Amino acid sequence: MKNLPNIAGGLLGLAFLVFGLNHFLHFLPDMPAPEKGSPPALFFGAIYPTGFLSFIKVCEILGGIFVALPKTRNIGLLLLGPIVVNILAFHLFLTDRSGLLDPPVIAVSVLSAYLLWVGRKKFCGLLND
Repeated sequence: MKNLPNIAGGLLGLAFLVFGLNHFLHFLPDMPAPEKGSPPALFFGAIYPTGFLSFIKVCEILGGIFVALPKTRNIGLLLLGPIVVNILAFHLFLTDRSGLLDPPVIAVSVLSAYLLWVGRKKFCGLLND
């Protein structure tokens, strides 16, 4: 039980590192493109050519490295927290909940929530004056 946060951090870090690096190195097969004119297509049409998606992917890579290391895990969670929320919001609002129950989305959400719960005492310090 003592090593469970380290295992969860390693898995979450690996997931974000792999998906972040894939944006630049293209070693995983491409997902099918969304239907033209659909909300996901419009969303990616805005963030991809502007370079915003590349910025997010760099944050995913850094957050993945930080969350995998126990000493920097909370900094990694601070970087990855908004990304996880946006992944959930994308699937909830832009795809009409399709993909919300895909294994990677569930795994990232559960691992992030678990690590946040384990480190809740340190994060509560951010809320105190």
